[in-house]
Amino acid sequence: MLVASIVVSALLAFAVGGSGFNKLIKHETVMKAMDVVRVSRDRVWMLGVVEIAAALGLVAGIFWWPIGVAAAIGVIVYFMGAVVAHLRVSDTQGLGAPAVLLLAGVASLVLRLLSV
Repeated sequence: MLVASIVVSALLAFAVGGSGFNKLIKHETVMKAMDVVRVSRDRVWMLGVVEIAAALGLVAGIFWWPIGVAAAIGVIVYFMGAVVAHLRVSDTQGLGAPAVLLLAGVASLVLRLLSV
């Protein structure tokens, strides 16, 4: 289980970190998605910082499991909010990525707890 936990956490950290980076640089595709869910363009950077912090926490959690658990819980809460934001505006087309990352967060948490 430990190897699976490390692999899932690392892949999730890569995906969440990339998403956060794209928010920080205000990539146009990301900004269009933020417009759809009505997130103010001047506040997108905050979401990027949260995602970068989550990615760092997932990586740190590979070495000290409590941080990994906390980071995985944070990822789950964050992407639950993202799913709700998309559902709130009936944006089913943009629902895929946050839903997949939410499930990956759950997988990361479960695997991390099983490998303790």
